[in-house]
Amino acid sequence: MAGKDWRKLDESDVRIRPGKGTRPRSKRRPEHADASTAMVIGKDRGRWTCAIDSDPERVVTAMRAREMGRVSVVVGDTVGIVGDVSGKPDTLARIIRVEERSSVLRRTADDTDPFERVVVANAEQLLIVTALADPQPRTGFIDRCLVACYAGGLEPVLCLTKADLASPDELLAGYAGLDIPAVVTRHDEFPDELLGRLKDRVTALVGHSGVGKSTLVNRLVPDAGLATGVVSAVGKGRHTSVAAVALPLPDGGWVVDTPGIRSFGLAHVTADDIVLAFEEFAAAAEECPSGCGHLGPPSDPDCALDDVVTEGHASMDRLDSLRRLLGSRAGHDDDR
Repeated sequence: MAGKDWRKLDESDVRIRPGKGTRPRSKRRPEHADASTAMVIGKDRGRWTCAIDSDPERVVTAMRAREMGRVSVVVGDTVGIVGDVSGKPDTLARIIRVEERSSVLRRTADDTDPFERVVVANAEQLLIVTALADPQPRTGFIDRCLVACYAGGLEPVLCLTKADLASPDELLAGYAGLDIPAVVTRHDEFPDELLGRLKDRVTALVGHSGVGKSTLVNRLVPDAGLATGVVSAVGKGRHTSVAAVALPLPDGGWVVDTPGIRSFGLAHVTADDIVLAFEEFAAAAEECPSGCGHLGPPSDPDCALDDVVTEGHASMDRLDSLRRLLGSRAGHDDDR
């Protein structure tokens, strides 16, 4: 309005710049059609290590884009990344979306904790590592891992270590009714059979301290120590044994080491979640009374699952195995 007579001005000449709180904002967000696809292989203090196109040779460090808010990003997630994806030192890309998950391994701190913790996303298998001796097998822990598998959409695989110290026959017999794949290993032999089962797949590993899980990882991934160091270097040096990390197998595939898991709280799992994993009992469960825990008499005297066995559509061993898992979910752990 320079040069104008201020006495001849009216409201049409006034220009008011919107303040910070009144400035109109668009809800439209960029589509990022050119985003690269990557697999999250590590996380530490607000930074994620990602493998572009799941290629272990193309690793970048990324942060979560501001527009994502607090969307959960965990190891195993498939994400879209923009920015500098060269992987050069001191570069930082941005995660702008998380693709739909095909499976989720969840747990809670205990059976009363309502807060779910996503441990691994998109794993195809859960390798439950258990020693046959020193320490003795904890079947209650195995059962809880199986429940988490069935509820999360993963295929369970038993890995029984230290077969040079004890026979696996008794433990395997206890899980015969579940038709779970099992691999037996010993410290003086390379786990060739196990390596073949893991090839070209994403597999999460769980197990208690002392069962030989670290030994297995070091044998399967010769450079596991180096790879773990690279993945965990995105933060400020937090010890790698407290976080999940995905390690590439030499001939294809990934193993996700989850050393922080010592137990599975199952507050997020319902009885029906488990029954649905047993196709022969799923339809009958819909005929059960409301609130049925499917444990059978005396807890659930009107449970319809018994009729499936009576009519010859399933074996009693299969029903007993199912109810053992249901009992584990209900807190009736049985460390036989």
